[in-house]
Amino acid sequence: MIRRALLLLPLAAFAQKDFLTEDEVERVRLVQEPNERLKLYLLFARQRIDQLDQLFAKDKAGRSVLIHDLLDQYAKIIEAIDTVADDALRRNKPIDEGISAVVAAEKNMLAKLEKFAALEARDLSRYEFVLTSAIDTTKDSIESGEGDLASRGRKVVEDAKKQKEEREALMTTAEKEEKATQDKKLEGDPKLKSRKPPTLRRKSELPPDPTKKP
Repeated sequence: MIRRALLLLPLAAFAQKDFLTEDEVERVRLVQEPNERLKLYLLFARQRIDQLDQLFAKDKAGRSVLIHDLLDQYAKIIEAIDTVADDALRRNKPIDEGISAVVAAEKNMLAKLEKFAALEARDLSRYEFVLTSAIDTTKDSIESGEGDLASRGRKVVEDAKKQKEEREALMTTAEKEEKATQDKKLEGDPKLKSRKPPTLRRKSELPPDPTKKP
């Protein structure tokens, strides 16, 4: 029923800057267990694919904008899936069940995306880049999911440590001194130590890497 209800929503509702609707964001926040969150993101990805299937079925004027936005949202959802998986592995949370579902679903969605690309539609140039990106993102995610989770987890931890070291290396002397002062305060006050700074990121999302160019 959820899938059918979504398909009845106006396609323009998804043409927005955020890759999830407000309702979807709230649903993600309510699901904290990694395997269940992975499955929830998969639901959202499948819904985008279903919307795309409808759009590619009829060559209507103006559809290219909607196709572009849905493909962009889809790719970002797949990236979010990988972020959830990596974060769970970093915290030593079992995700075998979720990853198994992810790989199986992504293979089916990849076949759909490749079918869309093979259509050679007249408006292909208007969304070709995001379609190619969606295909590549899905392939990368499948490859990661089929790999050894233990090795992937170790790499996630190593990368996080490396990023932390790189961030600290970019800090000024004053910033380092301020950080050292804050660390001492945290060590001396258990309440402060357990308190997390406010953030708009979901719990599964990692902070941005300042060493990467926008």
